[in-house]
Amino acid sequence: MSMTVNRIGHVEPIPSGKRPGRSEPVGGNDRTDTIDLSTQAKEKAERYQVLQLIKSAPETDEARIAELRQKIDDPSYINDRVVSATADKIISSWFA
Repeated sequence: MSMTVNRIGHVEPIPSGKRPGRSEPVGGNDRTDTIDLSTQAKEKAERYQVLQLIKSAPETDEARIAELRQKIDDPSYINDRVVSATADKIISSWFA
């Protein structure tokens, strides 16, 4: 048994430089591409940046930390001069 399909209508050839279903030539628009990042992607990017900052931070000087702890534990170290100098450094760091 064979079946014959007759043509339904005339089919126009696709003009060069045009895609079917589009009204403008291919590549002829001035739109720009955009990217929308998910909240999860933004959080991962922030975590990555924080990790890079941590990795680039200078090494801790354990000897200097021990020296400072010893000075703080010494009651004669903390006096008005030291408190005033520390307060000045804190204030100047806020306005720098």
